[in-house]
Amino acid sequence: MRAGKLDRTITIERKSEAVSDSGAVVAAWTPVATVRAEIVTSAASEFLTGFGEAESGNIAFRIRYLAGITTADRVTYAGQVYDLKEVTEIGRRRGLELRAVATA
Repeated sequence: MRAGKLDRTITIERKSEAVSDSGAVVAAWTPVATVRAEIVTSAASEFLTGFGEAESGNIAFRIRYLAGITTADRVTYAGQVYDLKEVTEIGRRRGLELRAVATA
């Protein structure tokens, strides 16, 4: 993985829950890591839904290996939030490919 291709900055976030003083469970996204990434593919697929047309943005990021990343995490890039759908290891802990879908 060449460092020159890692030309974007993304933030990986993990959902955490805490109990407030009133006893309610409060969920928040906390940053796990801010890393350099390469955008491998970016596509927008339009499909018809029951209420009309909708657009789903798919994107794949490549980053250096980072332990503990799962599909329960999410990625923030350029002000847009992406839910992780697939995390694939590249080589033997050389890197990760994160496939994600934009959230509404």
